[in-house]
Amino acid sequence: MAGPTITRRQFNTMLAAGLMLNGKLAAAKPQPAPVKAAAIQMVAKLGDVSSNLQQAERLIRQAIKQGAEWIVLPEMFTSAVAFHNDVLKAIRPVDGAPLLLMKKLSREGNVVIGGSFLAGDGKDIYNAFFLVFPDGTMTRHNKDLPTYWENCYYKGGKDNGVMSTPIGPVGSVLCWEFIRSQTPRRLRNKVNLVVGGSCWWTLPDDADPASPRWAGNLAMLKQAPPNMAKMLGVPVIHGSHAGSFNGFFSPDLPNTAYNSSYLGEAMIVDAQGKVLASRPQQKGAGVVTASIEIPGNPVPSMPIPETFWMPKEMPQDWKDAWKRWFYNGGEYYKTVTIPYIKTGKLNCYKTDVWCQASS
Repeated sequence: MAGPTITRRQFNTMLAAGLMLNGKLAAAKPQPAPVKAAAIQMVAKLGDVSSNLQQAERLIRQAIKQGAEWIVLPEMFTSAVAFHNDVLKAIRPVDGAPLLLMKKLSREGNVVIGGSFLAGDGKDIYNAFFLVFPDGTMTRHNKDLPTYWENCYYKGGKDNGVMSTPIGPVGSVLCWEFIRSQTPRRLRNKVNLVVGGSCWWTLPDDADPASPRWAGNLAMLKQAPPNMAKMLGVPVIHGSHAGSFNGFFSPDLPNTAYNSSYLGEAMIVDAQGKVLASRPQQKGAGVVTASIEIPGNPVPSMPIPETFWMPKEMPQDWKDAWKRWFYNGGEYYKTVTIPYIKTGKLNCYKTDVWCQASS
């Protein structure tokens, strides 16, 4: 049986489009269908797991009603984070209530749901991001390096953040993983989508209102997901926290208040780094949705910086403090957090007056 007759012009067009194979017509490779994505922004109550799970469920159901297929919660959506006893009390087993809720809603809504929480495995605690699917399967990424007082409550993970999913390999990125160059280096040419979120706080309420660091910190957050999209050539779904919190400064200054707020900016970004939908801090809790195209062959449009920290505006003393927290927070993690998880009793750290009063 003779094959189809084509002109030379048609032959050249199909050859350029990759539709000829061994002299025969080849079927065009189907393009993945757009994905309706939702990024959730929460106003969490610090350490109040029950209240935060109720809020997360309400917002997930809202996203499902809006037709979302992939729904991403903020980092540490069950607790948010600050230096405070209530964060200790928010640590949950890996297979506890937060994951059970995600699985339940994923199954009921026939949607993919992702989010991180402070998860204990009986030995250690991780800031674990879970991506769950309607059939009950799931995949996981543990955030690589804690930020500041986060070191008090969990240890860093070792995985590369690449997760196998029905739509191909997906990368997980959490908060300041978005601004370290090692993150895009481990994900580049390995994923076709990034999912994750932030619990990005700002300066304390009593800081100098004229300080340029207010705007600089917000700019780092707003640029982080779009820049990651450009460096990888893939879309990004980024959940976030807004709202205020009351905490303390550090294990060594446990009686000095650190009252502040989370900066919001839940967003959905396309593979070229264009923000398709976002929610500023001032709008509080809610859902943003957008349709995203999943690239078959991601094409990065931005180089990965050579520096460890990617934002040029990041102050040097913030970088130095980030390093110091590995020791200070790590000591707290070993002497307070781990014993608390194993015994349920709160050991006070050094001259921790507020801890002693609440223990």
